[in-house]
Amino acid sequence: MKPADSTNKDTTKNSAIHFEEAALLDAIDPLRHVRNRFQLPQDIIYLDGNSLGPLPRATASALSDVIQRQWATDLIRSWNNNHWITAPQRTGKKIASLIGAAGNEVIVADSVSVNIFKLLTAITGQYPQRTTILTESGNFPTDAHVAQGVAEMLGLQLKLVPREQITEAINTDTAALLLTHVHYKTGQRFDLATVNAAAKACDVSVLWDLSHSAGAVPLNLNHTGTEFAVGCGYKYLNGGPGAPAFVYVAASQQRSMKSALQGWMGHSAPFSFEDDYQPASGMNRFLIGTPPILSLLALEAALDEFVAVDMDVVWKKSQTMFDFFVSQVTRNCPQLQLMTPTAPNLRGSHVSFSHPAAWPINNALIARGVIGDFRTPDVLRFGLTPLYTRFSDLAQAASILSDIIAADEWKKPEYSRPAVVT
Repeated sequence: MKPADSTNKDTTKNSAIHFEEAALLDAIDPLRHVRNRFQLPQDIIYLDGNSLGPLPRATASALSDVIQRQWATDLIRSWNNNHWITAPQRTGKKIASLIGAAGNEVIVADSVSVNIFKLLTAITGQYPQRTTILTESGNFPTDAHVAQGVAEMLGLQLKLVPREQITEAINTDTAALLLTHVHYKTGQRFDLATVNAAAKACDVSVLWDLSHSAGAVPLNLNHTGTEFAVGCGYKYLNGGPGAPAFVYVAASQQRSMKSALQGWMGHSAPFSFEDDYQPASGMNRFLIGTPPILSLLALEAALDEFVAVDMDVVWKKSQTMFDFFVSQVTRNCPQLQLMTPTAPNLRGSHVSFSHPAAWPINNALIARGVIGDFRTPDVLRFGLTPLYTRFSDLAQAASILSDIIAADEWKKPEYSRPAVVT
């Protein structure tokens, strides 16, 4: 169903939603022109860009050229003629500019899970006498699962502790600390500098997962003492489903890092075809196999949308969006419990609420044209993506959410059916 047009200001139905305020905020939004760069369905309010960013309009034309000209016409010559071979480094430099890193400290390759494995094995290899990998209980599953596999492979112990006990759990037996900067469920954010300093005091290296941070909140990895990080390309970076991930290693740490995954693209001379593996210098050693050019170049095209965008402006809008949306939802839906911290320095760019019926409520929202998402067991999560989300979208979403709850619309049997996974 198509969402009601917020310009009609349907205040007779829900007088507490501030449509006029939303219209004013949209009018003065310094990023309002950026929305036109994305292909968004007219009948959808999309609040799930923290899981999958929408299609940038420039990506379609860029991929058309890659397919119709570069692949179809130039064929294998495109590795040189169209610079496919340097795409991981080139795209890495674009991401580096968004996360406060030097251009030679980021490379695009593989997935977040694979990159965590690379860095965890490399980091723990520096501390052969230490026995523990430390992470947060309730961390995103792939992070904990990869850490568990590395621990089992290397004969280490994986220790999971609650968020508030992380810094006190760091000690001289910690071989590596793996943390997600912005929590995927609650939106809570660690302070990079504080945790890095606490770990440094015990000579412990921290590996950060920036999947819910990059492209959403201001980052300055160099100035916060961050040495290792990974992140995904398909959330706030809008690189497309399954877009390649990125790896960050501070320049001071690159020479000593050796991944357990060694492939020909990470060799110092990949086209010499030698039997013996010798790691490349710099970030190239974190490559493995032939890069996935179609998805890699889709990500590169998407990153160009950030070229003229100031991340401080993005973050300022995110804060205003948070305050506006939370005020509308908490005023009109007191049944929902806010999970995300209200202090800007303690959160990322999505907001989460809990409710025992979160699953059917989310399904009812989708049926009404509002796409957020659900996280087990009881979390409603909404992405606040400043490049293309309007305040009028948030007002309309809050109005529809209020209607669904007030009318018990979510109790319809079709909204409680379990998801079908094939």
